Amino acid sequence: MSELLLAEAGIRQLHARYVDAVWRKDLAAFVDCFAQDAEWKIAGMHLRGRLEIEGAIARLLGACERVLMTVGTPVLEIRHGSAIGRLYCLEYARLVGAAPVMNIGIYYDRYLKEGGRWLFQWRHWSLQYRGPPDLSAPFVDSPDYGPFPNMPPSDAPTIVRKA
Repeated sequence: MSELLLAEAGIRQLHARYVDAVWRKDLAAFVDCFAQDAEWKIAGMHLRGRLEIEGAIARLLGACERVLMTVGTPVLEIRHGSAIGRLYCLEYARLVGAAPVMNIGIYYDRYLKEGGRWLFQWRHWSLQYRGPPDLSAPFVDSPDYGPFPNMPPSDAPTIVRKA
């Protein structure tokens, strides 16, 4: 049980660093949450390595005045220095020159412990809603991968929906 508690605390701190970096638009701190060879699948993109991830987050955050993320408690399965998880996420974004938008989604994650801290090895964003904060837009028809610990297949695409 102590292995799970220590891993959960470390992974929750990883999420906290990630959310903080997004709010502050701190590209270096954001990229530091990922392993060197990490993959991030979001908005129809499949990014590989920190350099691609940094370029994408610079473009995504550049279109926003601010993004506030709220994340739930991750559901985790620990595996000797690595873990998988599922995390529900709510984002409020104020886009440059546009109306505010709210995103609801699920992150499917693979983590690894490196140098005494947890990092993202693989992230898959599954968009569930994108639209006005009053939830007046329709929900996205996203695949349901079943109960945890089920994960999307490695080749599963991410869904893109314009607000």
